[in-house]
Amino acid sequence: MYEELPQKISYPKIEQDILAFWEKNRIFQRSIKERDEKRFFAFFEGPPTANGRPGIHHVIARTVKDAVCRLKTMQGYRVERKAGWDTHGLPVEIEVEKALGLEKKDQIFDYGVAKFNAKCKESVWSYKTEWDAMTRQIGYWVDLENPYITYTNEYIESVWWILKEFWRKGLIYQGHKILPYCPHCETPLSSHEVSQGYEEVKDPSVFVKARLKGEENTSFLVWTTTPWTLLSNVALALNPEVEYVKVLHNGEHLILARERLGELHGEYTIVKQMVGADLENMEYQPFFDFIEPEKKAYYTVPGDFVTTTDGSGIVHIAPAFGEDDYQIGLKYDLPILQPVDKSGKFTKEITPWAGLFVKDADKSIIKNLKERNILYRTEQVLHSYPHCWRCDWPLLYYARKSWYIRTTAFKERLIENNKKINWYPKEVGEGRFGEWLENNIDWALSRDRFWGTPLPIWICRECGHQECVGSMDELKAKSNAVPDDLDLHKPYIDDVRLNCEKCGGAMGRVPEVIDCWFDSGSMPYAQWHYPFENRDKFEQSFPADFISEGV
Repeated sequence: MYEELPQKISYPKIEQDILAFWEKNRIFQRSIKERDEKRFFAFFEGPPTANGRPGIHHVIARTVKDAVCRLKTMQGYRVERKAGWDTHGLPVEIEVEKALGLEKKDQIFDYGVAKFNAKCKESVWSYKTEWDAMTRQIGYWVDLENPYITYTNEYIESVWWILKEFWRKGLIYQGHKILPYCPHCETPLSSHEVSQGYEEVKDPSVFVKARLKGEENTSFLVWTTTPWTLLSNVALALNPEVEYVKVLHNGEHLILARERLGELHGEYTIVKQMVGADLENMEYQPFFDFIEPEKKAYYTVPGDFVTTTDGSGIVHIAPAFGEDDYQIGLKYDLPILQPVDKSGKFTKEITPWAGLFVKDADKSIIKNLKERNILYRTEQVLHSYPHCWRCDWPLLYYARKSWYIRTTAFKERLIENNKKINWYPKEVGEGRFGEWLENNIDWALSRDRFWGTPLPIWICRECGHQECVGSMDELKAKSNAVPDDLDLHKPYIDDVRLNCEKCGGAMGRVPEVIDCWFDSGSMPYAQWHYPFENRDKFEQSFPADFISEGV
């Protein structure tokens, strides 16, 4: 009945024989078909991107998935495993930019958005052969014949429906906030993207002197690791409850937190003690005067966030480039000086460094401070700094408009639901993921890019009325010219004009696409083109019994 094993066994040949047997007899398909539909075990396959080669980490992840799914199959469950492909986003765009020799975002417009997105669509399948071969070789059972693909109109339509549900509940809005921003990709990032790109880097640690007005030879000692932001400084923040001192040091008076006296090099004499509240509303001379503020600026304000764990206990405030700074700016109606363009370079107003990437200007800025005798000291510090996870450029924090999902509105529900999940290991759910939920902020949804699901929001040019479209039928009902074969990507969707129900004017779509992570997260619905079809499939498989993904 059984073939006799040869004395010299070739294990690779045995593997190939087993794989060939499975394929010839369609064992995977039968393992599903021959199971009772009522004993259903729902598994979600998170989509990989086929424009990059599979690595050993993919083998490990798929081994874990396969082991659990096979176990449940052997226990008599019907375990359907629909494959998927993640096809949108900047990782795809960056590969195409490299292939075309494009170095700047503006060059994509010159090349043509339609041609560029067509190249992106081709690029996502660059390594599909390798992915299929790896999947087969490791014996990973998944339905590659009927995958979901995130760039299809059907998938996008389901994503639009989800966004429309958020919109209907008042959970999507456009806000002006400080956002992590990649100056190379020229687009903001969400908090979960930022967490993927921290690197240990050396940056300048600078102590500068802010000369007090009306008090000769006296300065606030201010610390920063971003000298380039001093050009946008409009205030100084001190903690009202912290003890500060005025010292005589090297022939001049300096004011700093008492706990930070160790930052002074050399002898000093304390001549006065006070708390931060005593130092409020004191004016000082600006570090730079390239831009004239339109509001009152260059004075001290209270800030509870100021600590004495590092620096001088005095924080310089540039509302254009920091969340705490921005909030302080709103509270005290401070001006916003933002002389930095979308590529992270100084604008023409900053004459010595116009056109220079801001972090590249640090050395020259420090030299300028030294020449004007307002630099106390500088050194290099090693610290963790966020970089773009896609192109590896250092991120900047910009005050800019973006579209958000108000995830903070259901934060407590997210936390409670997370506690119901059976995490392995538990510390991932309670720790890393749980802590991320505890610190949840509204999701920065929009991206200023090209190859992605278009944000389905239209705004009237006449009256400003806004509408979110949730389906192709709705799009056709509100527009006079939507072809049946319309590709929902840019630039074609941007040509669609809606009729404003408020004033009858023409409505144009906002230019942004959405975070490709929202695409991936939509797969429980969009893999079935829900709610437009396959309602039974969705209801049977949602929520999942098993998900295995990196967190």
